[in-house]
Amino acid sequence: QMQVEESGGGLVQAGGSVTLSCTVSGLTFGVYTWGWFRQAPGKEREGVSCINYNGRVREFGHSVKGRVTIDRDDAKKTVTLQLNDLQPEDTAMYFCARGPLYDSCSEFLSPDPYEHWGRGTQVTVSS
Repeated sequence: QMQVEESGGGLVQAGGSVTLSCTVSGLTFGVYTWGWFRQAPGKEREGVSCINYNGRVREFGHSVKGRVTIDRDDAKKTVTLQLNDLQPEDTAMYFCARGPLYDSCSEFLSPDPYEHWGRGTQVTVSS
């Protein structure tokens, strides 16, 4: 069974941090790019971060640059996103998805090239 599952969200105070995990099963993991996206109510889904197939390329969205790290563990089939200095505008549902084969985050800001989306994990930041 193909499954992408996000976890780690919750209610966080402004200035705090959150670590989100994406666990994959039933899918080829290692040769693909993986990305994190978020969507707030009434807004379009936006790219947060991407890590390429070999972990050597990382890209970050403009709104989170400098506050976010992304890592992958191919043995465990997980992608981890840490977001620091959270602000109320970071409140959103966060999703993980698989990008193109052997890609280097070339179009990560757009969700279109991504497939196999998880159901998301909610991050709510209180001021």
